[in-house]
Amino acid sequence: MIEPEILVSGYAAGYFPMANEEGEISWYSPDPRAIIPLDIIKIPRSTRQLLKKNVFSVRVNTQFEGVIRGCASRPRTWISEEIIQSYMELYRLGYAFSFDAYDGDHLAGGLYGVALGGAFFGESMFSNKTGASKVALAVLIKTLRQRGYTLLDVQFLTPHLQMFGAVEIPRSEYLDLLKRAVKKDVLPIL
Repeated sequence: MIEPEILVSGYAAGYFPMANEEGEISWYSPDPRAIIPLDIIKIPRSTRQLLKKNVFSVRVNTQFEGVIRGCASRPRTWISEEIIQSYMELYRLGYAFSFDAYDGDHLAGGLYGVALGGAFFGESMFSNKTGASKVALAVLIKTLRQRGYTLLDVQFLTPHLQMFGAVEIPRSEYLDLLKRAVKKDVLPIL
């Protein structure tokens, strides 16, 4: 297991861990870095419709282990058992959070990440039902804005995240944003 202090220090310095196929963990600080600016709301039309129809209900931290294991449940994954146990410990310590999308009583998708000060580091998301992870992301964005967060780090740019306004910025700019965000006092997610 990665010690919680090491994980927290890594995030505060702009690094995050990923495991390779053999389970060996390396640390990354990509340049450029992808973020979703929290001062601009960009929710895809299809996600807005799902939200309006209340297709999924989103709860925080009701299925953290289920969400992280859902994220790891794919043919190729960087989420090893050591990563899972490390983030479960961060969850127990109040640093890691999951946004859990339910279809009735069934977990349909979600996302998890780490919060430090006014920064949230999105780690991974999954869906068992179309749109579930997008609804969880939309609720995360709304929650972070309401609580005073200033940085939503999504690490790498993907077409899925671009629909929500994700952009790439140089690592130097990211580190400046990070330095200010981790010092910010915000309202707790829960």
